[in-house]
Amino acid sequence: MEPKKNPKKDLTKRSLLFFQIGLASVLLITYIMIEWKTYDRSDIDTGLVDLDMLDDEDVPITEIQKTPPPPPPPPPAPEVIEVVDDDEDVEEVEIESTETDQDEVIEVEEVEEVEEEIGDVPFAVIESVPVFPGCEGLNNNEERKQCMSKKISQFVNKNFDTGLASDLGLSGVNRVYVQFKIDKTGNIVDVAARAPHPRLQSEGERVINKLPKMKPGQQRGQNVGVLYSLPITFQVQD
Repeated sequence: MEPKKNPKKDLTKRSLLFFQIGLASVLLITYIMIEWKTYDRSDIDTGLVDLDMLDDEDVPITEIQKTPPPPPPPPPAPEVIEVVDDDEDVEEVEIESTETDQDEVIEVEEVEEVEEEIGDVPFAVIESVPVFPGCEGLNNNEERKQCMSKKISQFVNKNFDTGLASDLGLSGVNRVYVQFKIDKTGNIVDVAARAPHPRLQSEGERVINKLPKMKPGQQRGQNVGVLYSLPITFQVQD
């Protein structure tokens, strides 16, 4: 006789699993029942405030004590006047006069006026420009400035050896910057030049030192040294 149950659907094989699940469920329900808490409705605080429960707060009354003013200072003691008898001799103090007798004459030494020395002044701001020979007949300072600049440029163009640059192998545009001073006597001093070659520098200094003596420049009526700068520019033909 064949069995009616399908051997594949036999639940006895999983009885241990079902037992463990049932045991865990019973333990969980038991734990929840033990930990379950209940409260009396009268013990529940609903958060409402009963105003009758508040006691009236006693506010202390602060009394302001008035401090009495300080007593007035005592009156000053009366000055004691000492009465001197007429018979008693009182020493009198003689006051010497500070006025000078008209016959007495105080001699005052002559005060020498020390004139402030003015330093060197640039050519652009000099009050009275140095006068180059040939510019004496001009009226104002600006005309004498233009005349002096023109005369110096003509003198340098005439005396400067521009062929020296070709001998040195230079080409194109060359510049020699020269600075000098016309001193208080009108002589040329403190000549300094800057050039791309030492021989051009020496040539620039040589030409400037040959400038003629001039009438010195003046600042506030005094003869002063005048600083002058001159760029010498020339082009070497290839």
